[in-house]
Amino acid sequence: MILRALTLAGGLAGAAVTSQFPEFSQQYTQRLGGAVDALAEVVADFDASATAVGLSRDAALAQMQGTEFLERRRADMTATFLRYERLRADLAEVEGQGPFMRAYHAARLTDGQIARAAWTAYQPAVPINFAGLSFAFVGFLLGTAALGGVLRLLAWPFRRRKGA
Repeated sequence: MILRALTLAGGLAGAAVTSQFPEFSQQYTQRLGGAVDALAEVVADFDASATAVGLSRDAALAQMQGTEFLERRRADMTATFLRYERLRADLAEVEGQGPFMRAYHAARLTDGQIARAAWTAYQPAVPINFAGLSFAFVGFLLGTAALGGVLRLLAWPFRRRKGA
């Protein structure tokens, strides 16, 4: 009886957690769009400065050497360019998608800085739409199965054998 109650609690916990994915992923996507826009401005500004003196982006980066500050700035700008390209590709995959397709592309929702910002502003809510209830149902099944399996595994050495 206790194992069943704990298994049910695991299912309810799984439902509560996964039901939040549709709204969280929507907020993440909105912040992702804002980050891409902000990085696009930085990239465009750098490229404009390079073009103004007749250099390509790579040539401008190559000239950023000779002092510790310039070396650091080159590394920072290189990281910014890489992050911009990665986030832009992520946004292209998830922008305009519904919660089920965002779940399919969940690997695109992994930028730590954006996730922390979305989580900080996120307010959990009770989902009463189809997507939220669907994610809750899947979470309930996963939570029930996971906790039920762990509890059965832990209880296995203590079971009485029939006929003994």
